[in-house]
Amino acid sequence: MRIFKQILNFYINSSIHVGLSCYALVRMTQYMFHIPSDESVANFAFFGTIMGYNFVKYDALTRTHKLELRKELKLIILFSFCSFLLAGYYFFQLQRIVQVISVAFLGILLLYTLPFFPNKKNARNWAGVKIYIVALCWVGVTIILPLLNANVSVGSDFYFKCMQRFILIFVLVLVFEIIDLKNDDPHLQTVPQQIGVKYTKILGYILLIIFCGLEFFNSHINGSFQSVPLQLVLIFVVAIVVALFLAFANENRSKYYTSFWVESIPIFWWLLVVLAFKFNYW
Repeated sequence: MRIFKQILNFYINSSIHVGLSCYALVRMTQYMFHIPSDESVANFAFFGTIMGYNFVKYDALTRTHKLELRKELKLIILFSFCSFLLAGYYFFQLQRIVQVISVAFLGILLLYTLPFFPNKKNARNWAGVKIYIVALCWVGVTIILPLLNANVSVGSDFYFKCMQRFILIFVLVLVFEIIDLKNDDPHLQTVPQQIGVKYTKILGYILLIIFCGLEFFNSHINGSFQSVPLQLVLIFVVAIVVALFLAFANENRSKYYTSFWVESIPIFWWLLVVLAFKFNYW
């Protein structure tokens, strides 16, 4: 049991789980837009997410040496370096425009993590900004990059999917912010700090209704409402699952509540989409 817990902790702490969530959303975008299997952009998103998240989480620790580097942390650093090399390998397989945009998102990541100006905090500590940066980056990596790499023309479906993905990530981050309310610096001005847990949950429910409504209107506008009823059903299923996690979120929840279960929701959604395609329901 102890070994299993150590493996699980390494799996979570090394950001493999969040990397799989990002990979799942990229693959789901490919399914939704009928893009032929493109492993280069999906693998780039997977390894790039691992590298990026570990850089954000452990940069300050490794730069200031505030704590002794434990064995697990050394393994995570080594694993992150390997992920960096693999992300670089797949980066050079992407189209030039995708590479340029990827560098732009890297710039946002650095701004989010490193204090570029003297006596100034990084963007991660700017009041109320964190949740928007995270959601924007996820939209970029999981929708914009795979579509650009596949030369998919931009239409109304693209904009609806971007808004949906932004809302999904935004609400998932709300769950994280509720769980972390006791530990977050008050100056961060997270949503629960500004409006309280009760109204944060209400905001999340409203956004999930919009999340479902966007799918309904998108299907109606494209004239495909009758041909893809299951897509709308899956949207409602995912929204209900997210709403349940949001409803039961509180400051006393275990770290696994968010770092494993909540971050599993994109993987769960992708598996539903894969099954729908497998049995020709889509």
